[in-house]
Amino acid sequence: MNIVLLSGGSGKRLWPLSNDVRSKQFLKLLCDEDGNHESMVQRVYRQIVHAGIDADIVVATSAAQVESIRGQLRNDVDIVVEPERRNTFPAIVLAASYLESRKMMNPEETVIVLPVDPYVDVAYFETFGKMDERVQQGDADIVLMGITPSYPSEKYGYILQGAEGKVTGFKEKPDEASAQKLIDQGALWNAGVFAFKLKYLMGIADKYVKDRDFSSVVEHYAQLKKDSFDYEVVEKANSLAVIPYDGSWKDIGTWNTLSEEMKEQSIGDVIMGEECVNTHVINELSIPVVALGTQNLVIAAGQDGILVSDKHKSSYIKPYVENIDKRPMYEERRWGEYKVYDYSQYTDGTKSLTKHVTINAGCAQDYHVHRFKDEVITVVNGQGELVVDGCLMKLSRGDTVSVRRGQKHGIRAIQDLQLISVQISEDSTEGDTEVLDWSWASDSGSCQN
Repeated sequence: MNIVLLSGGSGKRLWPLSNDVRSKQFLKLLCDEDGNHESMVQRVYRQIVHAGIDADIVVATSAAQVESIRGQLRNDVDIVVEPERRNTFPAIVLAASYLESRKMMNPEETVIVLPVDPYVDVAYFETFGKMDERVQQGDADIVLMGITPSYPSEKYGYILQGAEGKVTGFKEKPDEASAQKLIDQGALWNAGVFAFKLKYLMGIADKYVKDRDFSSVVEHYAQLKKDSFDYEVVEKANSLAVIPYDGSWKDIGTWNTLSEEMKEQSIGDVIMGEECVNTHVINELSIPVVALGTQNLVIAAGQDGILVSDKHKSSYIKPYVENIDKRPMYEERRWGEYKVYDYSQYTDGTKSLTKHVTINAGCAQDYHVHRFKDEVITVVNGQGELVVDGCLMKLSRGDTVSVRRGQKHGIRAIQDLQLISVQISEDSTEGDTEVLDWSWASDSGSCQN
């Protein structure tokens, strides 16, 4: 069995903490069994491991999310990067091609595809074994997971089932009365989880690409139909089966639903009065947030902005923020993170970008070069090494180094390293970085470039 996790979305409904780079699945607002903060993607990976599933895991995602995935899951998963966003059908074909031509997977093996961010019990993943068994029986092209409904929801699609778990049809987001009738007839919520033999999907891919090798599929990705997997594959299959899951399942894609699963009423530098009722405050800024006498509110303060909203109304935030045209002010990378303190343009056209950069111990930034900007780096805490044009030097608190445009450079942290980086350019502060090859010492750990 192999598992494909689909990681996409811009996370606008969890603004200001989420954006195109740091989507909702990467926000560390949940807690694990020991009380440590974890993200949705970390929770899903942990649950797969705890379920005892022996499977390779591939994450299909966009280039913008690769650093976040590597930062949170390290090298425990393979990553397949979409050349462009083209909906779930092309993304799943790309991942399947990777399994076939790069992982050399047996075409008879089962592939299970699911979103990267379901909020579920471990039993959800234990259901995968039953889906695998049904796929291997060979009486259904695709096996779906169906969630036993807990109420007649208008938000979800429904799977209609007949004898022996055969799928007889679908109903997309019915009204409440119709949903109740469907539930009375044994219909299940559609969880967006699919299982099939690898050879089945690659046979469909043959209609669009002449060469199924992964590199060829990447090159001809635009030839794959820009459509959902449901419409292009599931609804055209000759035979479908469904395996029910009767357990906890929740979409926590809004502040309202996410706050219901948070164990803490506040995260970050927050002061709350005792009279606050049903209020959650998340503060990622270095200044305090004070809440007094608030009721039914979510308050989220991050580098990209501040949200103060009634919890119910927070579900309707997307149209208010989708036109905010601003570069992400916070990014999590595989080597650490950075926060943008200031981004300014002056009357002569010069631009400056000031960041607080954290490089985790044992991790290193890429060896790279900027063509259009100069950079001044000041170490405020920790120890590390800086390489400039092949020359290595030690870094410690109080050191300041100027790197001119055209100079090749990279930084490695020996201890957790805190930096202030000021980049200055007359042309552009973004898009001029070229990554180069460089090998750090063997003790640089898993983050070695």
